[in-house]
Amino acid sequence: MSDQSQEYLTFLLDGEEFGVDILRVQEIMVWAPVTAIPGAPDYLRGVINLRGVIVPIVDMRQRFGRDPIDYTDTTVVIVLRTSESENSVVVGVVVDAVSEVYKVEAENIKESPNFGDHIDSRFVFGMATVDEKIIILLDAKKLLNVNDLYSVVSHVRPKASESLAS
Repeated sequence: MSDQSQEYLTFLLDGEEFGVDILRVQEIMVWAPVTAIPGAPDYLRGVINLRGVIVPIVDMRQRFGRDPIDYTDTTVVIVLRTSESENSVVVGVVVDAVSEVYKVEAENIKESPNFGDHIDSRFVFGMATVDEKIIILLDAKKLLNVNDLYSVVSHVRPKASESLAS
């Protein structure tokens, strides 16, 4: 094995297997009700208080433009963390189920094909081949980018200058 390997936590979403860098995973929790945020995009389910930290909860099915489903006993929240502008960003992502942790060699990670404008692949880091299956690897930094994550919210509320002009 080479020194160029990395571990990924994989999860299932609408029958597909996705992976995130295990070093970005803070914890895995069972689904529990959240506090809704008025005016938030549909995929932002709400927030939870996790040991004194307010954590936004994002439904990954809806984030990826798929139909929402009722949550089951396999539905979990993966709490991911990353840093942005010297501040730590913590977000929980709701997924259908957790799968496995894989150690992936760098040579088994391929660049994502160009899907054109029909598929939003901005969160995809690459594709990994593990045990004869393909795992879609997600870029946690892009996935948790605060400006992108909440961009729909800024379009919902008019800016103070716009509301005064009307």
